[in-house]
Amino acid sequence: MVWVIRVIQALLIIDFLVSGIMKLVGNDIAVQEFTEVYNYSLGFLYTIGILEVLGALGLFIGYWKPKLALLFSSAGLALIMLGAIFTLLNAGQEIMVLMPILVLILSIIVFIRNRTVLKQKSIAEKE
Repeated sequence: MVWVIRVIQALLIIDFLVSGIMKLVGNDIAVQEFTEVYNYSLGFLYTIGILEVLGALGLFIGYWKPKLALLFSSAGLALIMLGAIFTLLNAGQEIMVLMPILVLILSIIVFIRNRTVLKQKSIAEKE
């Protein structure tokens, strides 16, 4: 089970790192979607890009420091995906919601699994 979570974590790192970098470099498609389709500002585009990159880095650091990084990163990235789902539904792009839903589910799996592991470790330390 540990390796399954690690693979999911690696996929999330790649997804959010690429997505965040695309936003930060001002990719034409990302800029057009955010400003024209979703009616958000460029500042919001860059903010989401920064949060995605930081979340991906947190998941990466979580391989060595799970207590510090994984819980906050996976929870934060799940919140970003909730926002993406709302945005897509609000824009009338229901079919596009499937990918953010999948990423949301994977983020929640990583969060729950690591939370459980950390709880077990803290119980073992107390005994």
